[in-house]
Amino acid sequence: MRTNHTLELGTGIFVLLGIAALLFLTTQLPSSGLKLRPVKTGYHVTAAFDNIGDLKTGSPVTMAGVRIGDVAGIHIDPRQYKAVVSMRIDPQYNQIPDDSDASIQTEGLLGGKYVGIGPGGSESYLKEGSTIEFTQSALVLENLVNKFFANVAGGKSDAGGGSSNAAPAGGAAGAESDNNQAAGKPKGKPAPKESPK
Repeated sequence: MRTNHTLELGTGIFVLLGIAALLFLTTQLPSSGLKLRPVKTGYHVTAAFDNIGDLKTGSPVTMAGVRIGDVAGIHIDPRQYKAVVSMRIDPQYNQIPDDSDASIQTEGLLGGKYVGIGPGGSESYLKEGSTIEFTQSALVLENLVNKFFANVAGGKSDAGGGSSNAAPAGGAAGAESDNNQAAGKPKGKPAPKESPK
């Protein structure tokens, strides 16, 4: 009886530890709004995009492939109807030119989205509250596939829709010029007409 009680207690503790570990790992995912990490310092900049795809809060912000910060927040601008992305940049990266550009990139073919910053050439730098003016929206795979199929379907209807009975442009003239060449006459000049006698 005592061994049964010990076995049940051990199993219960094991299950509780498993659930606690699962909850902790869930909060560490970038797509989760919950974070059990200390608050990071840095300065915040914003950029407006037409389409951000599935970019999420906590996604990386990179420059030349190096993580320099993360996405702090996303909201919609009610006047321009654009997605405004707020990014927290680590304080050691304080010399990013203010004419830099931001684009939404994809990690691999089906990976998550992140913000890539391309350096500009200005002598002044981004600071707290700056806005990145030059942006490139996310490339949405579904839109590309839809455009591809629309073009393929449109191309087939154009190719098959033409009348096959129509003579090619200059069909009669083309036959006449072939006859002229066969008779040894120069191409492009019609045969002289004989006057009736």
